[in-house]
Amino acid sequence: MVRSSAHTHWLINFHLGETNMVPARLVTVAAIAAGGWLLSKQMKKTRAAGGVSSVEETIEVDVPLHTAYNQWTQFEEFPRFMESVQDVRQLDNKHLHWRASVAGKTKEWDAEITEQIPDQRIAWRSTSGARNSGVVTFQRLGDNRTKIALKIDYQPETRGEKIGDAVGGMKLMAKGNLKRFKDLIEGRGVETGAWRGTIVQH
Repeated sequence: MVRSSAHTHWLINFHLGETNMVPARLVTVAAIAAGGWLLSKQMKKTRAAGGVSSVEETIEVDVPLHTAYNQWTQFEEFPRFMESVQDVRQLDNKHLHWRASVAGKTKEWDAEITEQIPDQRIAWRSTSGARNSGVVTFQRLGDNRTKIALKIDYQPETRGEKIGDAVGGMKLMAKGNLKRFKDLIEGRGVETGAWRGTIVQH
């Protein structure tokens, strides 16, 4: 029995289609394998550093230096621009209590301001709960322009936190928080309050 020309063309196209799918599947499998390898490598790197990861981000805001700095001293307003932060309570000039959602779970910790120099820098470290520390610095670029640099050191604890860290979740969050701070302070134009005291590094 002689097959029709149309049927013959259909068979050729079918087999060609199957053949073309093989490289595509191989590329997909290779991409998944490469992603898994990079994830594993990043997690091993974190473990090699004693489980501590670091994130550094900067942003420029169109407000005077003192305005940007003063607003950052209003710690209880952090939930307005920090995505995962649910609540910050200032216990005194040097101590804070934090509550935040970390990898889908609520965590609480206490933190201590270890250094504070008006219009220059604020540094902190946790004293209980989730381990983290960091510093935010302020640099005058012009009468109405300020550069903010944020550095955070933290220790992912659960597997979910470690995976999120390995794929850059904390870096994206830090970048987003700075962008929301920029929108907040530029939208207002003035700070909501200020604490101009100095805390000597210790």
